[in-house]
Amino acid sequence: MIPDVSQALAWLEAHPGALKGIGRGIERETLRVRPDGHLATTRHPSSLGSTLTHKWITTDFAEALLEFITPVDQDIDHLLAFLRDIHRHTSRELGEERMWPMSMPCIIEPGQDIELAQYGSSNIGRMKTLYRQGLKNRYGALMQVISGVHYNFSLPLSFWQAWAGVEDAESGKDAISDGYLRLIRNYYRFGWIIPYLFGASPAICSSFLQGKESNLPFDRSEQGMLSLPYATSLRLSDLGYTNKSQSNLGITFNDLPGYIKALKAAIKTPSAEFAAMGVKDANGDWLQLNTNVLQIENELYAPIRPKRVTRSGEAPSDALLRGGIEYIEVRSLDINPFSAIGVDANQVRFLDLFLIWCTLAEAPDMNSDELLCTRKNWNRVILEGRKPGQTIGMGCGDTEQPLVDVGKALFRDLQRVAETLDGQNGENHYQQVCERLVASFDDPDLTYSARFLQSLKENGIAGTGLALAEQYRQQLNEEPLEVLSAEQFAEEARRSQVSQQQIEESDTLSLEEFLKDKG
Repeated sequence: MIPDVSQALAWLEAHPGALKGIGRGIERETLRVRPDGHLATTRHPSSLGSTLTHKWITTDFAEALLEFITPVDQDIDHLLAFLRDIHRHTSRELGEERMWPMSMPCIIEPGQDIELAQYGSSNIGRMKTLYRQGLKNRYGALMQVISGVHYNFSLPLSFWQAWAGVEDAESGKDAISDGYLRLIRNYYRFGWIIPYLFGASPAICSSFLQGKESNLPFDRSEQGMLSLPYATSLRLSDLGYTNKSQSNLGITFNDLPGYIKALKAAIKTPSAEFAAMGVKDANGDWLQLNTNVLQIENELYAPIRPKRVTRSGEAPSDALLRGGIEYIEVRSLDINPFSAIGVDANQVRFLDLFLIWCTLAEAPDMNSDELLCTRKNWNRVILEGRKPGQTIGMGCGDTEQPLVDVGKALFRDLQRVAETLDGQNGENHYQQVCERLVASFDDPDLTYSARFLQSLKENGIAGTGLALAEQYRQQLNEEPLEVLSAEQFAEEARRSQVSQQQIEESDTLSLEEFLKDKG
């Protein structure tokens, strides 16, 4: 079933103060679309500032793919109010354009050219665009306009002092890193619960396939919607943000040096497939940064990542080597279509509970074969999570357990974590989340995917998406700012533009020399 966490939970109940000061941050992606639901072809609004240097508003793969970033916050309500302010301000700057309220993209024209995100003329800005050019040539542009929500989570130093006996972050960095890696291994084993509860992409627009065949047994609606009856998150399927060529890299999460060594090896390992493509075309135009399995570390598509804030010019793996793991990034959340900001407090609180449980539960080492085994459970839930009688494999053996039983057993543990957190805050918010979500196992129609699929069947993807986009646009435009002010947004836009200009003026190397130095 699931690990016996009773002793660890008893410890937590005896040390409730250890959880005071959890750090959280959210990154939300969303496509800009025209009023007719087609992808916007305009440039990122200059009034929002520089996408290269803005602290809160940038772009991801495409020029039309906005990304909003909150600072680290210990207060959930303040965190979500900050994120909502970013949405409010941006919505007012978009004019007639809307923010698409789903993970899977809107209407894509056949052969539509999707403009890569632009970051100015500096070497670092051009490198960011060139990296995206490589992604487009390697995997196709459509995979890169899928949107998601990333949740950044860190436990306070007080937890590691009480749980692992560390004195401070520097001397205890190895123990803290081991704790976060334990969390990650359990996330791979049990994280399928996230798409089960919150997956919200059970269908796609047929235009997303661009005429290509799929071996999935889709139901096709009259409006051209493709769906699976029990699917939860097609965004996380092989149709979405995955990369099969990365499955044999041998990257595991048993110890930090081993993880970093395997990651760095992938960046240096040549790929025959990508070498055949070349680095430049016949005209001398760049096609990709290099021909290795990964151009840079961020190309590793993982449902969760160990992270540390980097210093200027520092690679993510070098930051981890320097200071150990500082926080983890959960990358499995679909856009929540029931929220104007793509995520809600219930999801944040569930993730708190689940990630704490993942840290407390025993997590034996995993080799790369077991990591691949865990993917089978994820795929079951992604494609058929709500199927009656669905089972979950336990380890790499033949043992199967009903998904309902595993989910309920996990929630019995989460309930105890919820009581501890609520006891600290004098509230019952976490317990209410448990009560609300555990009901989804007896009644899968309560899951996000089931609720959203019903709406999609009634109104189609375009109809549902446009109605929600317009509803949220009106809401956001009418609401006053709560945490930030219009002046603060204007000042950050100015600061970011000046900062980009300074970076561009300080370049002394050619792009070729810059990339060689980076490599």
